[in-house]
Amino acid sequence: MRGAGLRQAGSVIKRIALFKLPQADDKFPLDASITLGTLFASSFLAATLLPGGSEAVLFAVLKFHPEQFWAALGVATLGNTLGGMSSYLLGRLIPQTKPLKGLATVQRWGSPVLLLSWVPLLGDPLCVAAGWLRLNPWWSTLFIAIGKFGRYWVIAALAT
Repeated sequence: MRGAGLRQAGSVIKRIALFKLPQADDKFPLDASITLGTLFASSFLAATLLPGGSEAVLFAVLKFHPEQFWAALGVATLGNTLGGMSSYLLGRLIPQTKPLKGLATVQRWGSPVLLLSWVPLLGDPLCVAAGWLRLNPWWSTLFIAIGKFGRYWVIAALAT
């Protein structure tokens, strides 16, 4: 039993060393609840001003646990949406002394522009600007969630 586990771990390490992802038929020692928790944390942090690779985590979770398709998609979307709303909250806390960059776009399009909150380097400033402009938080949450769900759905579809 112990030797089989070491062989499987060796297989995973060898694939990583060769810059290959472990294959879906490799036995992964972590259960789905741990991987979903990691996915949530990764998705939340990736939506803040911190860089992150939640797409890669979602892809890996679905390669190892394809039966968790909808759960993983929901967890990633929830974490990323809450992270986007934390940027929105930061925008609300910034004093309104001088305008922020990108305000004209958010003012022109309103909450629907947050459908683009998933776009790297653009999404965070959009969420901050929406908070600074005091856009409706419910509509902002809805549009952020729809945009982030769409992106994760495409990644999830590619992974399965």
